[in-house]
Amino acid sequence: MADITKLSVTLHTATDTGAGTDGRVYIGIAGREFLADSSRNDFEAGDNYTFVFGDGTNVLDPSRNDPRLPRLDTDDLDRYPIYLRFEGVDNDDDWCLERVTASVNPGGSGSYIYDNPRLAGDQKIWLGRRFGETLYLRRT
Repeated sequence: MADITKLSVTLHTATDTGAGTDGRVYIGIAGREFLADSSRNDFEAGDNYTFVFGDGTNVLDPSRNDPRLPRLDTDDLDRYPIYLRFEGVDNDDDWCLERVTASVNPGGSGSYIYDNPRLAGDQKIWLGRRFGETLYLRRT
C-alpha cells in the first residue's frame, strides 16, 4: 500500500468536574504506540487539541514519535487494532474523554479516518485504572 507519513489525532477532554488529567495518553496504530504530548498543558477540562506525528509534527520528542521511523505502512492498519490508551499518574487519576478522531495521511491519497462513533452527541467515557484505560477506534 503506502507509507504512513503523518498521523493526526484530535482529543477533546470533557468539561465535567475532574475531567482533566496530568496522565499520559498514547495512540496505537499500525502495530506501534505514540505518546500524545506537547509543550502546552494538555488534557485540561474542555481542551480540544490535535496532535500531529510525522510531517508537520507538533509533539514532544518528534524523532521518536514519528511513524516514518521506522517506516509504517497502511497495510498494517488492518492487521493491528487502532486504540487510545490512558495512563494515569496514580490510581485516582481519571480522564473524561468526549471525542477522539485519528487521521492517517490526512488530505492525501490513501487517507484513513478512525473514530469511536459511540462518543457522538453528548456521550463521553471516563478512563482510569479503576475502570479501564483503553478505547478502540474503527475506520469510518
